[in-house]
Order: sequence, then structure tokens, then C-alpha cells
Amino acid sequence: MTHLASRSALLGTVVLSLLAVPAHAAPAESLPKPDITGLQGVLRTALRQGAPGAIARVDDRGTVRTTAVGLADRRSGRAVSNADRFRIGSVTKVFSAVVLMQLADEGKLNLDASVDRYLPGLLPDRSITVRQVLGHRSGLYDYTNDMFARSVAGFEAVRTKVFTYRQLVNRSLRHARTNRPGAAYSYSNTNFVVAGMLIEKLTGHSVHTAYQNRIIKPLKLRDTFYVHPGTKIPGRHASGYLTPDKAGAPLIDATRQTVSWAQSAGAIISSTRDLNTFLSALLRGRLTSTAQLRQMERMIPVNSTQAYGLGLRRRDLSCGVSVYGHTGAVQGYYTYAFATKDGRRSLAAMANTSNNGAVLNTMLGTLESAFCGKQAKPRNVTAGSSASPGARPEGLPSRPGRGSEHRSADGTE
Repeated sequence: MTHLASRSALLGTVVLSLLAVPAHAAPAESLPKPDITGLQGVLRTALRQGAPGAIARVDDRGTVRTTAVGLADRRSGRAVSNADRFRIGSVTKVFSAVVLMQLADEGKLNLDASVDRYLPGLLPDRSITVRQVLGHRSGLYDYTNDMFARSVAGFEAVRTKVFTYRQLVNRSLRHARTNRPGAAYSYSNTNFVVAGMLIEKLTGHSVHTAYQNRIIKPLKLRDTFYVHPGTKIPGRHASGYLTPDKAGAPLIDATRQTVSWAQSAGAIISSTRDLNTFLSALLRGRLTSTAQLRQMERMIPVNSTQAYGLGLRRRDLSCGVSVYGHTGAVQGYYTYAFATKDGRRSLAAMANTSNNGAVLNTMLGTLESAFCGKQAKPRNVTAGSSASPGARPEGLPSRPGRGSEHRSADGTE
């Protein structure tokens, strides 16, 4: 089943005047040329800060530029490549949101209806809407705050565990909500666990089947998989390394894991090629109707440089350009995947480490090099520095002492 541009007529009654369009949505042809030398410099800095390897790919109106430094596997010494697959963490949330927007196009989902309408009795507050869940404004507590308060111990406790969606939601419901529904943005992986439950209820199929039939097959994504509860990354891949909380302790190979603690919030595997293909197709209107894409792009400010729509993040760069996509943090991997609003230039970048705020902050510079070119403002990042507020991942508990990440050691951002 495909959802291409022909579906744009399905929701013509949506009032588009309500959807704010950012002033920085410059078309790709007006952007400076990508600074590949600068991009390489960003990746090399990430290596000095502790990442075994790092890669980046820029697709720009038919021209492909790639760069890679360091190792895919520390044991074998194999060099990392853009041909390697990796865990994309919360970039998965964009896939989940797209499926739900397609279901809205098909008349099977009302974004402003209560979650309780589709999943009766799941949540104690019947006023929480689907829109609030997709925009992180439900107030549902993020269960990963507790799960990964200690990076290595928390990870090892769930590495091979298999959870049901309801078990994860119940972990959230043990806590008070962060705010009343609709009141404020508060990033929570619980929201996209609920999204996965909605997908399965409304399609009658697993999220694996929904991703496969609605996104992966139509776009011919050859490196994109949802293998839960399997633990292996199929084919050629980069190993992922978790940085322990204790300074100087050896990296933990976190490659094999069920990612059952995340599922529809962060368990997809992909590549830089496939991520650029996916985001370009989404932003060019090939996956949803125009009306539903505009709903995804209707943003709530997060801070001075970020805003969040429905499963889609906007970042405002130093050159005044805004890009759309998502970041991902899962044990062993940091991912940045963003594109221009017209989808004609896209960047996907990955460092195969996590729980390292200096690397996370440095990798934000890949966006500057890819979209702002040589005019990008230099980023003064040194090894061991903490991430700036604009670079912090969300959805992960912060630990005293490291100061490196916003809310957690690891989990999906």
C-alpha cells in the first residue's frame, strides 16, 4: 500500500491558514554549497572526543557527497563507511508519525480525538489527544528517566528484555504527569509508545508491517529494518559503543540489543542513504497529503533554535536557514537526520558512540557545514565540554557529574 502525492486531495478542508510557515525555509538552490572540508573536520573532532567512528552523507539535488572517519568495529579494525547500517534512535519517531498521518489521510484517525477513542482505558486522562501525543504535549512522564538513570547498569538490565507496549506505558503511569494535556511541550518516549499502539490498533498489523508496507517498500529503502525483538543489525553495519558513566572506563559494545524498551519510539535500523531518501520524500509530499504534511510542520517552540511539530523537529541554523528532521540517541549511536523544507538537500550523520555530550554537541556542526557551507559560524567545542542547550538530547535522564546530556545517559532522543 503506497501513499504518494495523489492523497493530497483527501483533506482539502483542513484550514491551512492556521499552519505557521517559518521565515527561514530557504529553497535548496539558494543555499551555500555544502562545506565538505568542514564536515570532515566535525567528524574528526568527534573522534578526538571519543567516538570510534563517524559518517555523513549530503544529498543535494542529485549530487551526493559522503565522508567517513574512524572505525566501524574496534575489534576488527574495519573502517566505517556510509554503506554501514546503524540504529537511528528517535529518528524512528518520524516514521511512526508518518504512518499515523497516512491513517488520518485515510479517514481512520482524527488528530484531535482523544487517544481513549482508539485505545479505551489505556490512559487515565481521556482528554489527551492524538495530536498532543505526537507533539509531546500529553504530559505523560518519560519512563526512560528511571530506566537509564545509570547508563551501563540500566542498559544491561534491558539489553535482551522484551517489553509489551502496555508494560512501558504502565511504567510511565506510575509517575505524576509533567503538565496538564496540551499545556506545554515536554519530550517523552511514552508518547511514541502510544503512537505504536495506535498504529497497531488502526491497521490491524504490527508496526513492522506498517513501516514495511507504507514507507520502506514504496521508497525502496534497502537498508531500513525493524527487527524487534531481534538483537542483530542485518548485513554490513557499524558497531555501537556506549560510554560508561565513570570517566576512563572502557567503552561497552552495545550493538546487540532488542531495543524493546523503545520500539516505535526508537528501534529502527537504517543508513545515511535511506534516511536522506526518506526525509526528502516526506518533505516533498510523497508520503502524505499536503494537508497532513503541514500538520507535521506546525511547530511549537522548544528554545531559541528548535521547535517541534508532530514527530518532526525544526532546527534554526546560524546562517538563518531552518531544517526539518529529527535527532536520535540510542545506546551506541548518535544520529542527525535533517533536510531543507523543500526536501532538495538532506543530511544524515552518525557517530557510533553515545552518553558522550561532547560528541553529541560536535555532531550538531554537521548541519552547519551541510546547510550553511563555509559561512557557518565556528563551533568552539573541546573534548570533555558539555553540550549546549541547543544540542541536548531529550527524553533521557540527566546524571550528576557528567553534565553532558539533557535528560539521560542513553535512551532515545
